[in-house]
Amino acid sequence: MPYDDDRPWLSSYAPGVPGDVDEPDEPVTRTLERVVAAYGDRVATDLLGATTTYATLGRRVARAAGALRAAGVRPGDRVALVLPNSATHVVAFYAVLRLGAVVVEHNPTYSSEELGHQLADSGATVALVWTKAVERVLDARERTALRTVVAVDLAADLPWRSRLLLRLPVPAARRSRDALRSPVPLAPGTTTWAALLRGAAPLPADHPHPDLDDVALLQYTGGTTGTPQGAVLTHRNVAVNAAQGQAWTQHRVGTETVYAALPFFHAFGLTLCLTYAVRIAATSVIFPKFDVDTVLAAQRRRPATFLPGVPPMFERLAAAARERGADLTSIRQAISGAMALSPETAAAWEQVTGGILVEGYGMTETSPVALGNPVSPARRPGRLGLPFPSTRMRVVDPEDPTREVAPGEQGELLVSGPQVFRGYWGRPEGTAAVLVELDGRTWLRTGDVVVVEDGGFVRLVDRIKEVIITGGFNVYPSQVEDHLREMPGIEDVAVVGVPAGGDLGERVVAAVVLAHGGPRVDLAAVRAWSEKRLARYALPRDLVVLTELPRSQIGKVLRRVVRQQVIDDGS
Repeated sequence: MPYDDDRPWLSSYAPGVPGDVDEPDEPVTRTLERVVAAYGDRVATDLLGATTTYATLGRRVARAAGALRAAGVRPGDRVALVLPNSATHVVAFYAVLRLGAVVVEHNPTYSSEELGHQLADSGATVALVWTKAVERVLDARERTALRTVVAVDLAADLPWRSRLLLRLPVPAARRSRDALRSPVPLAPGTTTWAALLRGAAPLPADHPHPDLDDVALLQYTGGTTGTPQGAVLTHRNVAVNAAQGQAWTQHRVGTETVYAALPFFHAFGLTLCLTYAVRIAATSVIFPKFDVDTVLAAQRRRPATFLPGVPPMFERLAAAARERGADLTSIRQAISGAMALSPETAAAWEQVTGGILVEGYGMTETSPVALGNPVSPARRPGRLGLPFPSTRMRVVDPEDPTREVAPGEQGELLVSGPQVFRGYWGRPEGTAAVLVELDGRTWLRTGDVVVVEDGGFVRLVDRIKEVIITGGFNVYPSQVEDHLREMPGIEDVAVVGVPAGGDLGERVVAAVVLAHGGPRVDLAAVRAWSEKRLARYALPRDLVVLTELPRSQIGKVLRRVVRQQVIDDGS
């Protein structure tokens, strides 16, 4: 059955959610201007109690855009943002876009080598950089097209009392200063954000806005399975995904308080906490990093109504709420992404909040949300959900994407919709490998093996690139991991394939984190436990004990890194 024709999943939508959305007719910069005009007195950002209204945000964006234009930024130029979550990050993001330039987001904790690769690949000429990361950017500068590096002191975003405390000659203040800022190295082409803004004239109101199909972002993929590539996202991609999200949640404009604990440099945090939050005129409570105590303190000061996050966030907050009696009942809706949401975590969250927690699915290449669980009692924890409004899906033979598999069979998920990206920056071959034309639509090959269940709900089986081929059989790591997580004595696990030699292909290796005080765990015990549910060829052949699993900034286990560790250790 061609899933894109009759869309059986529409019957599982929450009441009031349309099958299609009206695509926005404006770039995200005009959306901000419209919200500034209508909700100028509403608080736009709150960082540890330092607030900015939408009217002030609009003025700060205009001034920053004027300063960047004076610094030589022109439409189409790539401008790198190497910043943690902050009020200045919001201003810089919209200022770059207002000029018609392209935002390139970077993880500010990356090494000089990682930053150098992305900066060189994008061709960015200007970089706005947290002072703690400036030295790493300068170390990589020779390999890039950077002509200007702007150092950003994020202490300026703090409430005045916090800024005052940083000046105290005491060890605690010194530690806080060291964590927040570093001296800016003297180098040609280096300046500060404060100096750039000093005396800057606001960008004239009649300066042309970008077009809908102009490039807004180069968003680098996470690189969990290979070298990160720059996904080209247009204003249309970004704006329509925010519109799809609003249709899905049915949030009312000007009423929500969104907790921005996800990093802005990640596609999930960027859309939910930056562009979506502005579209619905929400107050964004900004967290430079996720910390339970800081979130609970903010909850007492300015209660959240909507929390995008990842499963570990919800687990830790729910546990803290139970232990401390914290009130989280203002959070009516929460959306989880990046990794599987267990039914246990969803139940614990909903018990302490009385709200609803649903799982969503997407990729950088889908701006990023493509599927979601309905925000209704019909949700299914542990499932990716249903295609978003205006989104189609197919499940196909991974070896032949033109051949759909029968309903209920495993296959590769293909998605089509206005949020699907344009391609990879400077990589036509990579683009051709993931975008295919079928029946007059452009489809994205997600690389995920899924099964479509009754009602149109999608269940993830595994990543195609991470499937282990051993003795001619396919082993899906997630299925082995799900089983081993239930084994007494195992706290966490990542299953990878490493070269086995001969005709075997790969051998299955389980890298485990042991539970403190749990029973003894060895390879024999793991294999005996696995035999209860897994085929013999899927049983781990080796066991590696780690103190912790390597994870991305948002908590996703990096199987690629685990695999390399196992190979390097000679296991």
